[in-house]
Amino acid sequence: MPIEGVAAAPGRRWRILSIGLLGFASGLPLALSGSALQAWFTTAGMSLKDIGWITLIGQAYVFKFLWAPLLDRLPLPFLGRRRGWILLMQLLCGAALVSMSFYTPQGAAATLAFLGVLLAFASATQDIAYDAHRTDLLRPEERGWGTAFMQGGYRAAMLVSGALALILADHLGWAWVYRLMGALMLAAMLVTATSPEAPDEQPARSFVEAVVEPFADFFHRYGVLALAWLALMVLYKLCDAFALSLSTTFLLRVPQFSLTQLGAINKTFGLAAGLLGALAGGWVVTRMRLFPALLLLGVLQALVNLGYIWLVHSGPDLIALALVVGAENFFSGLGSTAFVVLVTALCNVRYSATQYALLSSLAAVGRVFLGPLAAWLVPQVGWSNFFAITALSALPGLLLVLALRRAIERAELTRPH
Repeated sequence: MPIEGVAAAPGRRWRILSIGLLGFASGLPLALSGSALQAWFTTAGMSLKDIGWITLIGQAYVFKFLWAPLLDRLPLPFLGRRRGWILLMQLLCGAALVSMSFYTPQGAAATLAFLGVLLAFASATQDIAYDAHRTDLLRPEERGWGTAFMQGGYRAAMLVSGALALILADHLGWAWVYRLMGALMLAAMLVTATSPEAPDEQPARSFVEAVVEPFADFFHRYGVLALAWLALMVLYKLCDAFALSLSTTFLLRVPQFSLTQLGAINKTFGLAAGLLGALAGGWVVTRMRLFPALLLLGVLQALVNLGYIWLVHSGPDLIALALVVGAENFFSGLGSTAFVVLVTALCNVRYSATQYALLSSLAAVGRVFLGPLAAWLVPQVGWSNFFAITALSALPGLLLVLALRRAIERAELTRPH
């Protein structure tokens, strides 16, 4: 499928391809401090309560906007304003992953949690720089395909660090999994070093410009709608995050799939569906206006949560798992692409690191903080009712999309400078 305007322009083609490769590096650490670590603690026999608390390790993804201004203000003395930070954080992620391989949940849960927090911090900081780099680099006409390639790379990395990691853990053990993932993370530094640099990279001239002006600019431009935009960031992907908060533990303990079965199904159906969904999302947002895309895809990503109810009663049925995992990855990829296009459109390129970090941090609230709530709720209502509740949790976000229709249409057609 040709990318319009890219086939005839090698520079543009590499610009978009590099975004996809850096998306892989951005997505690789997330599962290793999230679902893979959850699987490690589950197979080690840790309690559901302990596993629920482990999900809080990713708090850096929620609060990354607090140090995002430093990345706007303080470029490193190599590889430009964004890529220097990306490369340094990739090095730190790789070191944290290798370090985690020398401990176990039974013998050093606190140490593993600390290293997981360090990994999440480095990963979130890499995301700040990468999101800003992508926002600066892509032209308006490239947003759809650039975002699709980013989503494709990101989801491929999530499946490598999630699905492939589960298979390898069954055969090699978790220590070797984390060492191999650490080596992959370090190899990603080569991509960073050779990727193109965004034009007109000028660091903030003062602390006020770096810290105060990005937030002041956002609230000045959107006025009373600013709070509605912030609420939408939290609510749009809430149902997705709620359902997935304990999904690994659920699949291991209720239908009782093995690590290899989970990994194999995710690696095949999950990878294919996720990549197809991300690319289809790029096609959708170039063919359909952003408002109907957000609304339709928001409904579909909520309905797919109901598939997990089938797995409550199916037992270890691989066909059921393949269908549910495939649908979840496909529709989540579609919805995420449209959502990222919206976030990109809301950012002022002068303050892209801080403003994108703020908006994407809010989108991570559900993923990080719903784990303990889910661990409390499941024993109260059961797994079937839990997944029904997660589907219903999409309603506030969808109603907000409807309320913001005019604002979404305006944001789609303009790019603040």
